[in-house]
Amino acid sequence: MVEIADRENALFLELKDGRVTIELFPDSAPNHVARIKELAREGFYDGIVFHRVIEGFMAQTGDPTGTGSGGSGKKLKAEFNDRKHVKGTCSMARAASPDSGDSQWFICFGTTPHLNGQYTAWGQVIDGIEHVDAIKRGAPGSGAVKDPDQIVSLKVAADVAE
Repeated sequence: MVEIADRENALFLELKDGRVTIELFPDSAPNHVARIKELAREGFYDGIVFHRVIEGFMAQTGDPTGTGSGGSGKKLKAEFNDRKHVKGTCSMARAASPDSGDSQWFICFGTTPHLNGQYTAWGQVIDGIEHVDAIKRGAPGSGAVKDPDQIVSLKVAADVAE
């Protein structure tokens, strides 16, 4: 298990295969980090599926409808930053408008430089990346997943007794 410097700015993502620890970037994306933590504390993400998973690219989640078109109903202004999209980066999904991010987000399976400065990176997997790698992949191209894996729970580390 990895040492967590600031438990208020870390998440525990429980997946079917085990725990993933995500370090948050409040310095780079303060509003996104605050919103993700708020939704996590409400239990919003518990049971939500990874509806779009593209081999070699990313696993997307955060839509309560499981279709890719839903959200929490609160749009966030983009907080593009200089964080690089590498394996394990957690970043906000969005529509064409930069300020359309809501509750959907993704985890990168590898280095994806074309996303740098175009999507709000708000966290990085620091432990359990093997569990991310085990997320069920979707159809080539669309990434649509039949019988998708889901988030068991997403919690702020400070709220979990260890």
